[in-house]
Amino acid sequence: MTQKQILSSVKDQNLIEKRRNQMIKGAMTLFKEKGFHRTTTREIAKESGFSIGTLYEYIRTKEDVLFLVCDTIYLQVRERLEAAIDLQDPSVENFINVVKSYFQLMDEMQEEVVIMYQEVKSLEKDTKDYVLQKERDMVGMLERVILTCLPQSVPKQDAKLLANNIFIQGQMWGFRRWMLQKQFTLDEYIDRQIHYLLQGLDITNKQPMK
Repeated sequence: MTQKQILSSVKDQNLIEKRRNQMIKGAMTLFKEKGFHRTTTREIAKESGFSIGTLYEYIRTKEDVLFLVCDTIYLQVRERLEAAIDLQDPSVENFINVVKSYFQLMDEMQEEVVIMYQEVKSLEKDTKDYVLQKERDMVGMLERVILTCLPQSVPKQDAKLLANNIFIQGQMWGFRRWMLQKQFTLDEYIDRQIHYLLQGLDITNKQPMK
């Protein structure tokens, strides 16, 4: 399933994109406040700025809205990661910059990421598989950075595991921020995670750990 496969009675693709973006923004606000299950489609329509009738011209079910939200979150993550990745400069410094950018993005989008993991179970199997494939794509991007920037330090068979570790370390800041923020600032958390990551790979980080 993709966004284009969600049925709409409207044929104007520009209008579909505009209305669904309004819908996604409104739904994110409500999901943060109430969660997916306690939010109604009528509330989503009102928060989005149009009627319930208009809402159903662009989606079939409330699950369609959740799919659009999850898909948008992963799209934003992918775009930000791609902007940080420079595979023409395969160096330890580039690897560090990508990890920092990813962790900073997880801080900025911590509420959205929590929503996604809490609610993705409500999606139908095919739709859930599509969304989870997006996560595998994100891990794959990190894996390519590792293999390109650290070819002498990380065996190919270990790159996927390391990419998954980094992926989860970034999300941990969002899931456990209630505890971690009592001890670390975001910059301190990032510095320590990178320090121990490089230490485990036997790579010297020239910047001192704060």
